[in-house]
Amino acid sequence: MTSAGMVPSKAYHVTVGIVGAGAIALGAAALIESTGRRAILWSPSGEGTRSLASGEPLVATGAVEGEFRPGIASSAEDLARQSDVLMIAVPAYGHRSVMDAIAPHVHSGQTVLISSHASFGALYLSRRLAARGVIVPVVAWGTTVTTGRRPGPAEVSVNTVRSKVDCCTVPATRGAGGLAVCRAVFGDRFVERDGLLAIALSNLNPQNHLGIALGNMTRMEHGEHWGQGLNVTPNVGRLLEALDRERLSIAEALGLSVRTIFDHFHLSFHVPVDSVSAMNQQMHREGRGGVGPATADSRYVTEDVPYGLVATVELGRMTGRPAVLHDAGVQIFSAMYGRDFRSENDLLATLDLDVMSLDALQTLSREGYGAQSDAER
Repeated sequence: MTSAGMVPSKAYHVTVGIVGAGAIALGAAALIESTGRRAILWSPSGEGTRSLASGEPLVATGAVEGEFRPGIASSAEDLARQSDVLMIAVPAYGHRSVMDAIAPHVHSGQTVLISSHASFGALYLSRRLAARGVIVPVVAWGTTVTTGRRPGPAEVSVNTVRSKVDCCTVPATRGAGGLAVCRAVFGDRFVERDGLLAIALSNLNPQNHLGIALGNMTRMEHGEHWGQGLNVTPNVGRLLEALDRERLSIAEALGLSVRTIFDHFHLSFHVPVDSVSAMNQQMHREGRGGVGPATADSRYVTEDVPYGLVATVELGRMTGRPAVLHDAGVQIFSAMYGRDFRSENDLLATLDLDVMSLDALQTLSREGYGAQSDAER
């Protein structure tokens, strides 16, 4: 496994219950099990863990290698009952439904990790828990610990284990505990950022996938096998850099320091800092450029447009720093797909951002719901 020096000691005994069974969930399970800890998977549909439940081992290759036998939970209640830490690792369009499923069963003493966070989902979960009088650390990650793909029902190919992952905890008063859990389970790779707004602006996948998908849409529609890094050509790279400037401008308006796109590729894929296109070409030459989506029905669009781009557009509006290119991406993809991606976000709709002040959002992002009862604990 790469980054061996960053793997935590086996002395920390913990069971991590993972909601999901896709490439990110399986990669996390393999990483957890490789350090001697216990991972339990729950697939909301049941389909994703069918092979593992029948006795097949989880076979991991790449940055994490080995055969593992994570546990399989039969329900959200079963998962919560067996776990010290809960980790949400499903696409953003599934966050609300799985949060609704686990919220009745989360109990004091647990920690919830969102891998990765989108559209202020931590606030939605915070509100669901506060309604029960439960306050726990909800840790929002700016990206995932692992990247990869799922070649088969019981296989995961881990492309990389990231050396740095931005995170924050809601409520902020539980930040030390949330950070400690992340580091104890996954190693010293977490960087605490200044609250949920910083994390909302730390996930570069939506902006990057906008440029990559827009520049390679016909490849996706034709189901071609194409190298993603290779096809971040100079023109696509310049678009990604322009999108990044919009995101950084919003962060600046909020007084926040967030990672640049150059930092992202350097720290995630271990290539020297250069133009975005040049860094991706280097990733391709080293065999770590990844493979682009072979279908238009890809999370690059169906997840990242409504749950990533739309959220950035909203923050741009609230800060007076319009994200013009992000907004254009939402409109272009909506036209391409014949869908209203802006209306598909079922998390932002619960927050009423159109009538919320920026100050109110900043306070809520720090304190979450139930802040008064937490202060009394």
